[in-house]
Amino acid sequence: KGGVMACQWKNSSAEMLSYHDKEWGVPTHEDQKLFEYLLLESMQAGLSWALILRKRETLRSCFSDFSPEKVAAFTEEDIERIMHTENMIKSERKIRAMIQNAKAFLALQKEEGSFDAYLWKFSGGKSLCYQGHEKGEMPAKNALSETISKDLKKRGFQYTGPVIVYSFLQASGVINDHEEDCPCYRALRKTYPYQEVEEKIH
Repeated sequence: KGGVMACQWKNSSAEMLSYHDKEWGVPTHEDQKLFEYLLLESMQAGLSWALILRKRETLRSCFSDFSPEKVAAFTEEDIERIMHTENMIKSERKIRAMIQNAKAFLALQKEEGSFDAYLWKFSGGKSLCYQGHEKGEMPAKNALSETISKDLKKRGFQYTGPVIVYSFLQASGVINDHEEDCPCYRALRKTYPYQEVEEKIH
């Protein structure tokens, strides 16, 4: 045993290992970083996460370093440019959705003060540790991701279904889904405020 099984997905590539060790599950409070995570998760719909990480720098250059202000102002020329970028995910529907999401993101910032304030109020500002998840029993979505997904859709976000939102909550540290024998699990709990939660299966 000795931690070999912990978060085994991280071992599939160098990008995956670095992402797991340095980013995944770390509580994120910077709006531009939250927009980046949301955009990456939404672009992933139907694709593998490994592919997204491989294309992350291409996505970064296509979407102006994940600046919601810049992406919200994209024009037809920008869509054309992105569609002709080498190594890019060439889905016009998704690209248009990301521009729409940037506009919705700015509107939400205006209304709530920041996306950070909006997101973290759902967990009372703490990382949630759901019982059982640390044993590797993780759902693809849960009641929290369904609530947030519904709210984001109401605000005009696209490609933000409960499964995508659940992955986003894991990435941004709202949910700590590292397994208990993974060093990140304890390190995060030691460093950041967290709350144990019993998952209500419905």
